[in-house]
Amino acid sequence: MKRLLEIITRHKAGTAVGICSVCSAHPLVIEAALRHAQRRDSDVLIEATSNQVNQDGGYTGMRPAEFARQVHSLAVRVGLPPERLMLGGDHLGPNCWQHLDAEAALQRSERLIADYVAAGFRKIHLDCSMSCTGDPVPLTDVTVAARAARLCAIAEQTWRKVGGEAPVYIVGTEVPVPGGAHETLSELRPTDAAAVDKTIDAHGNAFLELKLDEAWTRVIGLVVQPGVEFDHDRVIDFRADRVGALSRVIDAQPHMLYEAHSTDYQTAANLRALVRAHFAILKVGPALTFALREALFALDQIESELLGPERASRLRHTILAAMTAEPKYWQRYYSSSGLQLAIDSQYSLSDRIRYYWPQPVVVAALDRLLANLDAKVLPLALLSQYLPDEYRAVREGRLSPNARGLAMHHVELVLRQYASACGQTNVTSHDVSGN
Repeated sequence: MKRLLEIITRHKAGTAVGICSVCSAHPLVIEAALRHAQRRDSDVLIEATSNQVNQDGGYTGMRPAEFARQVHSLAVRVGLPPERLMLGGDHLGPNCWQHLDAEAALQRSERLIADYVAAGFRKIHLDCSMSCTGDPVPLTDVTVAARAARLCAIAEQTWRKVGGEAPVYIVGTEVPVPGGAHETLSELRPTDAAAVDKTIDAHGNAFLELKLDEAWTRVIGLVVQPGVEFDHDRVIDFRADRVGALSRVIDAQPHMLYEAHSTDYQTAANLRALVRAHFAILKVGPALTFALREALFALDQIESELLGPERASRLRHTILAAMTAEPKYWQRYYSSSGLQLAIDSQYSLSDRIRYYWPQPVVVAALDRLLANLDAKVLPLALLSQYLPDEYRAVREGRLSPNARGLAMHHVELVLRQYASACGQTNVTSHDVSGN
């Protein structure tokens, strides 16, 4: 975490720098982020969320050690120096076990934390903001902080046992829901500045009570609500004029910055403004898999036109059929029906379709799509029709027209906005090749 701490030190010294946190478990998104960092000679922070990756496998089927191995293997493939890669755990706490009573959920959370730290994750978001069965709603700052400190103690014990760099921590009580809002949004109020002081005091006291004084100096970030969010088809834009007091509060903390969740779909100007306002860790997840879905659906169209529907992989049909057969990952989010449900399930900004990419039948269809297209020379006319940004990159000699590279380039278009906002400006002359 030395490089992350260096970014924080530079920011605290007055330079408007930050880092993008890539919160995705999709291999193509991860590879795109790693290639992006390798070409820019920059650092990359990859985070797994507790519902994606946990001791039970999460919706990806991966445990923390398996996820870490996958990311490190991809980093070797793209030639990213190991010191440039950082791994983080997002929403580590009772998120997946809110249906249990608090003690049972916290015991599961302790195992979750231990597994993440043992696997080499060193940026740990201690998220105990959610109520469990029998808990009041919402929880008090004191309760959230006490539970976070309890989990921090497990992280510290595990780190001292396995060795390596010391973990750094993110805490907070006003934590946005993982993966986007459940309801239709109109406006959000940023966290009150006075509440930030209360949250910091509550966590500081809880850490000291468990003799975690030294670990407290490694609490580098606080999650608050900056007034940004997205739902199915709306984005609440960041307004810097509403967070002046928030910025001043965290500016007074010697080793803390804000971590901004749900920054997906913010404009490039908004992302830069967030960093200037001390929201220096910008989390992005659904916007990346949304971009990937856009590219893969476009490639599905190209494949169908080239081969005809009988010989094509039918990737789009396959993943939509998987969603229909197993609706548990989207059903509680979409209340629409008919044509509107078809639009929501495929194109919602919250991108619930992302839960279905790991299913074996979908993986097989994607593999077939990529193989079918790589066996063909893709016509420029079809690239222009379905992937105009990639068409321009191919024509300018910046991108090889293979299917994987085209898909990753589309993801990288999102990552570039974050890199620019965070002060990462170095870039080589070529885009992703995917080879």
